[in-house]
Amino acid sequence: MSSELDTTFDPAAIEAKWYAHWEETGAFRPERPDAEPYTIVNPPPNVTGSLHIGHALDNTLQDIVIRYERLRGKDALWVVGTDHAGIATQMVVERQMEARQDKRTNYSREEFVDKVWEWKEESGGTITRQLRRLGCSMDWSREQFTMDEHFTKAVLKVFVDLYNDGLLYRDKRLVNWDPKLKTAISDLEVETQDVKGGFWTFIYPLADGSGDIRVSTTRPETMLADMAVAVHPEDDRYKDLIARGAKVKLPITGREIPIVADEHADPELGSGAVKITPGHDFNDFDVGKRAGIAASEMLNMLDAEARVCQTADGLVPDELIGLDRFDARKRVVEMLKESGHLVPHVAKTKKGEEQELDAEPRTIPTPFGDRGGVPIEPWLTDQWYVDAAELAKKPIAAVKSGEIDIVPSSWEKTFFNWMENIQPWCVSRQLWWGHRIPAWYDESGKAYVAMTEDEAQAQAGNGVALRRDEDVLDTWFSSALWPFATLGWPEGEANTPPSAHPEPVEGSSFTSSAASEEKGSPSTSSGRAVSLYEKHYPNNLLISGFDILFFWDARMMMAGYYNTGQAPWPKLYLHGLVRAADGQKMSKSKGNVVDPLGLIDQYGADALRFFMAAMESQGRDIKMDNKRVEGYRNFATKLWNATRFCQSYGIGASDTIKAPPARLAANQWIIGEVQQTVAALDAAMADLRFDTAASTIYHFTWDRFCDWYLELIKPVLQSDEAIPAQDETKAVAGWALDQILVMLHPFMPFITEELWHAQGNRSYDLILAKWPDPRAEVSKDATDAIDWTIALTTATRGARNELGISPGEKLAAYVANPSDVAQRVLDRSAAAIERLARLSPVTVSEAPAGAAMQVTAGDDVFVVPLEGVIDIEAERARLQKALAASQKEAGSLQGRLGNANFVERAKPEAVEKARDDLAHHQAEAARLEAALARLG
Repeated sequence: MSSELDTTFDPAAIEAKWYAHWEETGAFRPERPDAEPYTIVNPPPNVTGSLHIGHALDNTLQDIVIRYERLRGKDALWVVGTDHAGIATQMVVERQMEARQDKRTNYSREEFVDKVWEWKEESGGTITRQLRRLGCSMDWSREQFTMDEHFTKAVLKVFVDLYNDGLLYRDKRLVNWDPKLKTAISDLEVETQDVKGGFWTFIYPLADGSGDIRVSTTRPETMLADMAVAVHPEDDRYKDLIARGAKVKLPITGREIPIVADEHADPELGSGAVKITPGHDFNDFDVGKRAGIAASEMLNMLDAEARVCQTADGLVPDELIGLDRFDARKRVVEMLKESGHLVPHVAKTKKGEEQELDAEPRTIPTPFGDRGGVPIEPWLTDQWYVDAAELAKKPIAAVKSGEIDIVPSSWEKTFFNWMENIQPWCVSRQLWWGHRIPAWYDESGKAYVAMTEDEAQAQAGNGVALRRDEDVLDTWFSSALWPFATLGWPEGEANTPPSAHPEPVEGSSFTSSAASEEKGSPSTSSGRAVSLYEKHYPNNLLISGFDILFFWDARMMMAGYYNTGQAPWPKLYLHGLVRAADGQKMSKSKGNVVDPLGLIDQYGADALRFFMAAMESQGRDIKMDNKRVEGYRNFATKLWNATRFCQSYGIGASDTIKAPPARLAANQWIIGEVQQTVAALDAAMADLRFDTAASTIYHFTWDRFCDWYLELIKPVLQSDEAIPAQDETKAVAGWALDQILVMLHPFMPFITEELWHAQGNRSYDLILAKWPDPRAEVSKDATDAIDWTIALTTATRGARNELGISPGEKLAAYVANPSDVAQRVLDRSAAAIERLARLSPVTVSEAPAGAAMQVTAGDDVFVVPLEGVIDIEAERARLQKALAASQKEAGSLQGRLGNANFVERAKPEAVEKARDDLAHHQAEAARLEAALARLG
């Protein structure tokens, strides 16, 4: 028996109830040992994180896929977990300590790590609770954490294996150093910001006193560690200096440095001479190496906090030692000015007068650490590196061959450009929280890499004192193992899934997709237990934001091929960003960040999820639009009310997957529509066209079922005589509604589960139902007749609206040469035409002369006389006035958009709005022209 629904749909009343039920009954991972596996992993959010709008998009798309595959009977596993987020988590804990006037260094490393674990247990589950609110059907019974014991073992194994294979090594190189966090960070964690600065020019005297050379820089303080001046080898101004091995004598330090020939110097810029500080600039590092300066000989003039320290040759003046880099910059400029080695910049004031400045003012793109929020410093340190170029070879070949499919393919060019020019990957971080590097050093500094200290000691020999590396691994090093280490690699433990769900009633033809599966652990044909890793790796798909293509996705490819010999997944789907309504990127500083939890509170999780799916068009960003979210809440309400309508006529749950027998045209038509919708949905999901899939089920539900089918069957349901027809119609209507609930479930899981159970006593939950399989043949004559009736009604209603004719007013109509389908409908369903299109009588003949409008259905043209229905001339005048206004506005907008200055200089959102307005006015003009044409 069905349960009567409340008159009002309230998402909050059902969401928590159903999620708790699903999780408690193990519905997210039913026992399906013999079923085809389908596996995805979530991009593990930081354990410090909370749900933002990007997470909402990313996880909604993943949940749609996993619910869809679960409904199709797969052994669907969605691996869930969080990342230990080394930098972010250590920052959170240290900030809390600072608030208590405490600090990390008051504790031993072990004590501090214990405090981080305490924080993780108490506060680290925020985002996982929020993912539940979104409806994510993840396998929480196997929730992972990148610092779990089994995962840590996998991480250490990979480090040791890479080292033993010569693909991981220690080297002295420049890194991006964050002076606030006092750790190296990757290129991908650097954000470039425009900063107002200067361009200073210095005089460097030649060491032999024969002249000088001029150099310019945006970082004057680095001259304290200059080791060369570079000039282009073809620059005639300096060929003599190169030939005689000339040197310059640096002001302040007195260090003598060579003038070297290198194509890095551009003769067209400034003096053509460039100061080279290989220990503090990435380009200079390469120039220095080409000039024969070993990394071990490069001078370092800054400490870990970016304060000036003494260089190896001891030539930095004492007054500069300990100064912050920017304070040192000011003092160095002052000292060069005092000694006469600063060349002033001559500028003109607004009045045209000349004035001397210490430097040419410039806006300088400056790298900042995305976490520390301060300018990063290129810093020469000893770090651990992975030979990323070697590991990138197989992923590059896989994408080129199609073994890995990147969707949309437009991202392939970006992928190849980065991977084919990839640099060594610095994987060590100067933190306490994270996977500690498994390397031990003897007194000479020789490294012994091993899984345990005992193994390292065995390598070094008894009695050799060892100290462990203080650093931890880059967070992305461990998360690169996510697709396989979460499944038990390398140990490959046996799969022990959670308990099964209640069995459906035996004999029911509409059974749970888990119903026919034998319970127990999966096994091979030989009876051997199959591990979770063996069954679910490689994964089937990865869904990720394009912004972590290189942070995570590419690194998973490298780790997958190196550690398992296989791609981690055959397909990578990259979605766009969710932007503010005006197209701008969301940021806290702009105040345009949207809280997905607030949207869930206001509209419900189903509405937000459907918005995300409907707007996700491959390769495009999504503009946030609360009105659209509200519209999908209205869609849910429409379905709710349609179900209440069905209940009011005794239409309840179906007991069959196969379509019920149907004789009436309307019932055959809706069965055919279900078949077409299932096929269209399957095609869209196969192509990962989430927008197409959402649009397909939306229009079938709203347009075909709610607006047309329920309207078409009302006379049958309300009849006191047509009992057989009523029984058939109730069976078909209940079946069709069930198909909607199943097809819509991946997008809107909460309302569909609620309505599923409201329609009758079910022996299983909707989440475990079977995907639609109508298996029915329908009469083309019947479906053509319904389609024709709908087309005529739609056209007539549109024409009435354009001309301001009351929807309820009956209009006479004439059709001269009706088609076969038109004649059949007129003969058999004149009452339906009168009720739906409000056309009565319909005469098969030529229309009388006079003003009239024309409406079409297929190839049939109906003429509807308008004399006495409306004031023809007044209506024509109104339409002409509105048309002129729309045409004028469209012309103005076309002119603006045709102006290159506007398109290139205006804000992107202003240009896009103009285009949207133009499209609106062009469409309105076309509509008004059609209305005028109807008047004759």
